[in-house]
Amino acid sequence: MEVLGCHLLLELKDCNSELLNDLSYIRSAMIETAQDVGATIVGESFHHFSPQGVTGILAIAESHISIHTWPEYGYAAADIFSCGTSFVPREAATKLAEALECRNPEIQEIQRGLAVQEAVGL
Repeated sequence: MEVLGCHLLLELKDCNSELLNDLSYIRSAMIETAQDVGATIVGESFHHFSPQGVTGILAIAESHISIHTWPEYGYAAADIFSCGTSFVPREAATKLAEALECRNPEIQEIQRGLAVQEAVGL
């Protein structure tokens, strides 16, 4: 396979519920994570749901970092996709999990790309 990117799916269980419901904190944690690992932020969108929960996305030059939170369950689903080599996605995943005081993170890594035949135009 011609690997074009690394996609991490984060199952963040047993997080601090108060943090998961704080849009300002989530935004700051994601921006700080991106900056700390060397990602280039090119856009953002965040929303607080009623009565609770936050969703947010950082568009980064390397692809994206996104999150969806369920404070009532102490759970967040996050996504880190990088199609470059300017930062290590696992480092970003660790930083984000720590920022949310996650006690039970699970990370699944998916290599994204094309079969060799597709990559060479066969």
